[in-house]
Amino acid sequence: MEKLRRVLTGQDDEEQVLTAQVLDASTLSFGTRVRWFAICFVAGIVCSFLGTALLWLPKGIKLFAVFYTLGNIAALASTCFLMGPLKQLKAMFEPKRLIATVVMLLCLILTLCAVFWVQSVVYSFCKGCCD
Repeated sequence: MEKLRRVLTGQDDEEQVLTAQVLDASTLSFGTRVRWFAICFVAGIVCSFLGTALLWLPKGIKLFAVFYTLGNIAALASTCFLMGPLKQLKAMFEPKRLIATVVMLLCLILTLCAVFWVQSVVYSFCKGCCD
């Protein structure tokens, strides 16, 4: 387990001692963190693929949007188990990653808005024009 910890953190011995102290003080052990990371990441991938597979069903576009968004959120949240939520958020909103983070989160929100709100507005508009 110690080799896996060194590989994932990429730190030398002094930093490794500090990391070990921090992990010992936290409520989850390193093994538990890795297990939950794997579970959450796999669940995210499964949701994304399930959403893509459901795309071909009637009303599948809504199912796609929900499952694909949930899959992306689960995969993103999985790294919180390795880094911790605050460190994850600080890393996401660093100046060099800020644009990518905002675009990704905006796309997740707009995907759901497009399916549930815009689709009904466009449908109502088209129905009103045809009558």
